[in-house]
Amino acid sequence: MNDLTQGKEGKQILIFALPMLLGNIFQQLYNVVDSIVVGNFVGKEALSAVGASYPLLFILISLIIGFGMGTTVIISQYFGAKNITKVKNAIDTLNIFLFFASVFTTIIGYFFCEIIFIKTDLPPELIPDATTYFKILMLGNVFMFGYNGVTSILRGLGDSKTPLYFLIIATVVNIILDLIFVVVFKWGVAGAAWATTISHAVSFIASVVYLNKHHEIIRFSFFNLTFDKDIFIKSLKIGTPSGMQQMFVALGMLALFSIVNKFGTDVIAAYSVAGRIDTFALLPAMNFSMALTAFVGQNIGAKRHDRVKKGLRASIFFMSSVAIVLTIIILIFSKQIMGIFTPETAVINYGADYLIIVSSFYVTFSIMFAYNAVFRGAGDTIVPMLITLFALWAIRIPVSYILSMDITVDSLTQWTAKPISETGIWWGIPIAWCVGMLFSIIYYFTGRWKRKVIIKE
Repeated sequence: MNDLTQGKEGKQILIFALPMLLGNIFQQLYNVVDSIVVGNFVGKEALSAVGASYPLLFILISLIIGFGMGTTVIISQYFGAKNITKVKNAIDTLNIFLFFASVFTTIIGYFFCEIIFIKTDLPPELIPDATTYFKILMLGNVFMFGYNGVTSILRGLGDSKTPLYFLIIATVVNIILDLIFVVVFKWGVAGAAWATTISHAVSFIASVVYLNKHHEIIRFSFFNLTFDKDIFIKSLKIGTPSGMQQMFVALGMLALFSIVNKFGTDVIAAYSVAGRIDTFALLPAMNFSMALTAFVGQNIGAKRHDRVKKGLRASIFFMSSVAIVLTIIILIFSKQIMGIFTPETAVINYGADYLIIVSSFYVTFSIMFAYNAVFRGAGDTIVPMLITLFALWAIRIPVSYILSMDITVDSLTQWTAKPISETGIWWGIPIAWCVGMLFSIIYYFTGRWKRKVIIKE
């Protein structure tokens, strides 16, 4: 556990964020290793199928992620206020919810994934592999949800180191199983899916066994759990907007995929791979924002409001510095990075174009996430949700669609449109980030987010 209400603000956030960042890097390696192994040993069609499954997976777990974020805020504020009884009740409530939610999403995802792939215009030759991969992932939902729950709890308590240890073990297991199942046994995308599912189980089970023996607050058990209705309602109020935001972001990803799907397998594969690289590059901003959320929550709970502004400034400095370095690296080595995932020249070129355009705006993304982290730490999750949804659905998707079309005016009353370039899709992403950053800064300086604090007494 880590008390974030004392000490130098920037140092506290940095120390808290770094283990969490390393943990998320290892967690993302699950997906990246799958893509690398499948892309090099199975083919670009299988690589496209694996990539097409992630927006749908994100949709199914987004509301659950939001509830976990809401519980993290509650735990951090109660922990900052030194109310350990409420902290334990919040942990039990989260565990109960995650168990039943994992069962529900498994059933939905397993039986309806193929229909969704068809409706989003995924090329017919990719649907069997995408369906197989997704169904196997669904079988491990309970482990994935369980581990994410552990991470949310520990983050609220200021502990970002413990999850890292289990992720390292699980990532090594995933890499070994990927090579065995795909390269040696020739199981294709099914082998990659089973490697990921087993790795999720390893990370969750190992974390539960360790925490039950060594942690002074957390105890996982199917018996003697306390369901706190008030905490559950508070978690829903805080987490539902974040969850809805995540869900609509995932739906936006699916909508973008439906645009990308019209350009064929090479572009689909490029978008899938570039998206993995993009996610990796954005991890520092995401993790510093999560650290800042916990920092703000604890300091507001302890009534140390003076530290919030200092923490924001330090986070923006860290996030922007890392973003600039990553942008330079990607601009220079975009094709070489794409080449790690696939030997296909066309896929590499499409993906490099994506990375060059999008990486140029990583600083914009970082600033937007920093301000939204302050809002969430204070308990204000509705406005960040609205800003994100507007930037995505009113800006990114329409702009991506329009810019990917060649609009030719035939006369004053007639015009035709035909698709010419995937590059227009890529430009919709940074344009939306710019709009989101602008609105976030404006809302911060209104000060309205300060009225959403949970602990009033």
